[in-house]
Amino acid sequence: MASPRALILNADDLGYDPGITRGILQALREGVVSSSTLLVNTPWSEEAASQARGLAIGLHLNLDRGPPVGPDFPREWRSVEGGLVGARAAELPADAVEAEAFAQLRRLELLLGQPATHLDVHKHLHRHPRVLEGLARVARRAGLPVRSIDADMRAALRARGVATNDHFVGESGEAAYWTPERFAHALATLSPEGVTEWMCHPGYLPEVVTSRYAAQREVELATFLHPHSREALEREGLVPTDFRHLDGTS
Repeated sequence: MASPRALILNADDLGYDPGITRGILQALREGVVSSSTLLVNTPWSEEAASQARGLAIGLHLNLDRGPPVGPDFPREWRSVEGGLVGARAAELPADAVEAEAFAQLRRLELLLGQPATHLDVHKHLHRHPRVLEGLARVARRAGLPVRSIDADMRAALRARGVATNDHFVGESGEAAYWTPERFAHALATLSPEGVTEWMCHPGYLPEVVTSRYAAQREVELATFLHPHSREALEREGLVPTDFRHLDGTS
């Protein structure tokens, strides 16, 4: 029997920058965004978490930049500056991913004062098999779902006993992804069954960090705040949910 249709609108990058965080929180509180994921190793993570308590927040596992959270992150896998591995993530041993993912998850719980709803990964670095394996170990131990971005990743997660979304839509390129036109098209073509995640990046212009996805965030924010977006969802009988809609095992 097919599972009922559900839609998750998840905003990545909470805690990345104060301007981005401010926009995400507005999209969660005033718009149709229903979920977010937090970076826990930035200078703005603590403030973002304090403002997001009570909302549906997962971990945006960061293996790309900034300091590792775990005290035992292997020195040989750190960047020249002593930070995380970035482009070398594909080579990172699964054991090191597991340890760092667990440390970041525990830091999220400490900062938020509540458990994570799910796990995803900054820059989709769990496309790499070792990263996926380490992440899946933590997800299974914690009973948390993980974002999948394609059918192969979905199958790999489920083979490891980890719950995941059935469908995925979203990107961040040169142009803003979630325009009103894209929103309307994605809604019109939404799968009639299963859990679909729309990944999004709403926000205000970054105040401190440099991001190639900057002004595009304000376009997305306007899309999710617009009354037409909420009205369109209501016409479809959809109330956006979060990853707690999934069981954590499958």
